[in-house]
Amino acid sequence: MKKVWIVLALIVVVGLALVLSLGFFLGGEGKVPKQVILEVDFEKGVLEYVPQTDPFAALTQAEVVVTRDVVDALTQAASDERVAALVAHIGSGNMGFAQLQDVRRAVQLFRDSGKPAIAWSETFGEVSPGNGGYYLASAFDEIHLQPSGDVNLTGLVLESMFLEGAFDKLGMVPRMDHRKEYKNAMNTFTEDSFTPAHREAMEALMTSLFGTMVDDMAAGRGLESQGLHQLIDGGPFYGEEALTAHLVDRLSYRDEVYDLVREKVGGESELLFLDAYLERAGRPHDRGQGVALIYGVGGIARGASQFNAFNGSTTMGSETVTAAFRAAIADDSIKAILFRIDCPGGSYVASDAVWRQVALAREAGKPVVASFGNVAASGGYFVAMGADKIVAQPGTITGSIGVLGGKIVTTETWNKLGISWDEVHTNANARMYSANHDYSASEWDRHQAWLDRVYEDFTSKAAAGRGMDVEALREVAKGRVWSGTDALEVGLVDALGGFDVALDLIREALGESADAALDIKVLPKVRSPWEELFGEGPKNSDVVAMGMLRLIEQVRPLVVLAEKTGLLGSPQPQALSYPEEWVPKP
Repeated sequence: MKKVWIVLALIVVVGLALVLSLGFFLGGEGKVPKQVILEVDFEKGVLEYVPQTDPFAALTQAEVVVTRDVVDALTQAASDERVAALVAHIGSGNMGFAQLQDVRRAVQLFRDSGKPAIAWSETFGEVSPGNGGYYLASAFDEIHLQPSGDVNLTGLVLESMFLEGAFDKLGMVPRMDHRKEYKNAMNTFTEDSFTPAHREAMEALMTSLFGTMVDDMAAGRGLESQGLHQLIDGGPFYGEEALTAHLVDRLSYRDEVYDLVREKVGGESELLFLDAYLERAGRPHDRGQGVALIYGVGGIARGASQFNAFNGSTTMGSETVTAAFRAAIADDSIKAILFRIDCPGGSYVASDAVWRQVALAREAGKPVVASFGNVAASGGYFVAMGADKIVAQPGTITGSIGVLGGKIVTTETWNKLGISWDEVHTNANARMYSANHDYSASEWDRHQAWLDRVYEDFTSKAAAGRGMDVEALREVAKGRVWSGTDALEVGLVDALGGFDVALDLIREALGESADAALDIKVLPKVRSPWEELFGEGPKNSDVVAMGMLRLIEQVRPLVVLAEKTGLLGSPQPQALSYPEEWVPKP
């Protein structure tokens, strides 16, 4: 029976690969009609990055909207005479703060061209928060809400789980430490509520993020910030209430919205989805000085970057990212590097490997500008701190310059289950990493020395990269996270914005004019799903054998999961990490 399932899995994968590769070889290009209304569906949210070098990512995430694609498509459309308007379907706004701000900025630039941008939604949250969706919608000329819909604009809340009580019941003893008081990821295991430092940092972060949201929404709707802040205390707003409060412009069904847009632009207009438009019209940055775009997305670990087909997440592998930097350094056509980061941290060693490659790129005379997405915390900040310039969105979770580490001792847990362990060892500290033994005095001393070493290295390199005195840097480090807005004030970033601001800084570094053309090339080089699965394509005489080997490699996790129902792979060290679940969701 097991063999049958494996064969079926292989057949499914081969079929999907062939369908996708057929589309690649035949091409999906078409013409942009003489007059189009662009439409985009943000209901499912936006991803920062889909690794196109991974065939399963290309297959499973084919319909997902990507941040850069939205920005590029709207940039191109703003100056394209064939594009008459934009209509967007918006729901709860399933994006992070920085992504929302990236998309809002792109919409605003599109509107600056004089073309109408209309947002509509069945509801901004359905018995659930709709803050993010409404925040995005407020960047459009008009907001239309289905008559039965709501505007669940209620403000932000951040809830954190603490496991101290459960660990006590289970006999699990966290033996961890950190540098310093704001590095609070370990609090999940050691506390039953916020520590004073943890609460201070979270309240400051929420105040900054929500203040930015309110100011932006008020500006978009022509309201006063203070008045809108007070209005939100009365939320959520149901149907007519939202209209009365001037939060929406009309109560309209989908068909009525599209009829209105056609009426606004006049003439014979065809609808075209934003991703199809981008494929047909091309990207805006395809000529001029060469700029490598390197993505660092997901928790950082040693080894190659990975894509998890089960949950759609990515891992930033130091081998993949450093190889991309080396390729950019070796390519004479590449004059600068745009390093796009969305990372909550992870391995200290992997982070340091990427930091070194950023430094080598600068030594080679190739400016590096880091552009932050939703999160650039801990290891995510480490990899960027040596760049020439750092750009963050106001809502980027930034900093967390600190370190944590330790283990959870499970001796009493096993005792409760009637399970005992025994061992023999050769040296005094041989049991240091065993969960069956607490640290000895000498082991704890060595652990403290490691924490000190990492913190000193992190803060020293951050101070050098930011041009700050190390003691001044350590005052804003201590493991604390900042909003992008606050990070700018304390000197951890150089500017606020997205891709457009980062590209402006690259032009400046290259001595180019503000409107100089740039040719952006993604590294590692994107290969088609066929190439990734089957090697170099039909010319390869071993294509079938190579393809089957690759398929087996890709399917193996499915088989392992079915047999063991456990975690895939070994856990990676998370010394420089910030918990993603502690990132506020709008």
